[in-house]
Amino acid sequence: MRTTTAKKTAKSLAILAAATTAVGLGTAAPALAEGHDGAHSFQAELTELNDSGASGTAWFTLEGDQLTVEMETAGLLDGAPHAQHIHIGGAGQCPDPDMEGSGVDGAIRTTDAIDDYGMIGASLTLEGDTSPDSGLAVDRYPATGSATYERTFTVSQDVADSLEDGTGVVVLHGVDHNGSGEYDGEQMSDLDDSLPSEATDPAACGAITASQMDDMPEGGVETGQGTTAGIEHGGMLAAGGALTAAGVVGLGVARRRAARVEK
Repeated sequence: MRTTTAKKTAKSLAILAAATTAVGLGTAAPALAEGHDGAHSFQAELTELNDSGASGTAWFTLEGDQLTVEMETAGLLDGAPHAQHIHIGGAGQCPDPDMEGSGVDGAIRTTDAIDDYGMIGASLTLEGDTSPDSGLAVDRYPATGSATYERTFTVSQDVADSLEDGTGVVVLHGVDHNGSGEYDGEQMSDLDDSLPSEATDPAACGAITASQMDDMPEGGVETGQGTTAGIEHGGMLAAGGALTAAGVVGLGVARRRAARVEK
């Protein structure tokens, strides 16, 4: 497969700056207000991307502006942090696993599938902030190959609307392309050029759809421990807040616009 590398021109950087500003404004959505009475249930079946071997199921209950998420995952790289999000603003679908991305040997990178799943709407962290600002706060994400996650938190109007409209998507990140047992490799991330692409490439994805279940599965919750194991670069921790929705959407939009400018 071929490797695609976007040109970094002055025009594309200017477009990226404008897109980042616009996205930063757009993510400050108000909390869910009236119009969503009662509890609504949703579910997502997660399937692998980038031959990661990952899989899982996620359940959601939305009541007012409160969202309860329970998710069981397996097959991820053990001992390395895995960012996990609800994405919104796209087509409400996962990319074709066989699509050729811009990564090494055609691997799918995060911005390659922006049109499919959109930007980060909520960060499924273990504790603390759940906004897009925590999109790469890897010290607060599970760092195990298999995990059970459960948390209730406040969501924005945009996230609630996406769940109701059927356009929300769950995406898990972090892939060991070369089988080394850690995030490494020569290609750098399309979200943070101080990190290996493996650290942010999508590993699993699932479209969120209405569920007929009245209650989530019962049982104990073992969320795992957030850790920086598997990442030798400190940039993800230092720049997590600045790289989330703006990095994902701004870079994707800028890249597409720059491509049109350069034609």
